[in-house]
Amino acid sequence: MITVTHRRYVPYSHAHYAGDLVDGAYSLGLFGDVATEICIRLDGDEGLFASYDDVQFKAPVRAGDMLEITGTVVRTGTRSRKIDFEVRVVCRGTGGSAAAVLDEPIVATTATGTVVVPPK
Repeated sequence: MITVTHRRYVPYSHAHYAGDLVDGAYSLGLFGDVATEICIRLDGDEGLFASYDDVQFKAPVRAGDMLEITGTVVRTGTRSRKIDFEVRVVCRGTGGSAAAVLDEPIVATTATGTVVVPPK
């Protein structure tokens, strides 16, 4: 199968709640970006997200964090691809422009989703 990984810095302008928290939908948008690359690599088309089977918010994502977003295709149908996703915090903002590299990444969000691509 195929795995795609993106990295993304979370700017302070994306903080939505007290404590510099970003909303959970932020992770879902990142999953969409990873799924798009997977579809392009496998099928030469951006594809369309059809559904999420499971979404788990396991730890907060904050402004100033550096995230690693991974998607792995776990099942391929005729036009559908089931993908397991994970967002990990690999660096945590510590205020202002300071940040720390984490010894162990924090798993923030997991999900399983299905994308579909046009018939060939």
